[in-house]
Amino acid sequence: MSELRVIKYGNPILRMKAKHIENIDSDVKQLANDMITIMQGEEGIGLAAPQVAQSISLLVVDMSLIDEEGEPTAFINPEILTSEGESVLEEGCLSLPDIREDVKRPEIITLRYQNIEGEVSEKRFDELLARVLQHEIDHLNGVLFVDRISSLKKKMFNKKLKEIATEERVEIV
Repeated sequence: MSELRVIKYGNPILRMKAKHIENIDSDVKQLANDMITIMQGEEGIGLAAPQVAQSISLLVVDMSLIDEEGEPTAFINPEILTSEGESVLEEGCLSLPDIREDVKRPEIITLRYQNIEGEVSEKRFDELLARVLQHEIDHLNGVLFVDRISSLKKKMFNKKLKEIATEERVEIV
């Protein structure tokens, strides 16, 4: 595996819009496999390529944590076509360690994406899987879950966010 690691809050890549993947080649497939390994090692349920300093439109989700028959799956160039309903659940993020907060999101989404073989699918997702996909797609758009909470609640995390950003700057130098 390459020298990939989960980058943390404060790294500018987390605020960039990820590039559309034109060609699903062996490098993209290897990155998806590496991301699955990292996600599982960090005990995460999802991971977006920007979180490993790769600003491309790729995310992985460990479906086995949602459905016992599921397996880790890559979603390439995902695009939310429709959303409905509303739910509030606590979220956390590997790039924002030790920060958790309730986030309001649509409960059901219809997603268009490519699988690792390049096949295009449109599917409806609901509940936890819809939430995980939305959280990871936010990463592809340079959005973090703390951007979706009230400014008052975000202020409560300012000290911790600054600590994470300071550590990240030390690590990326």
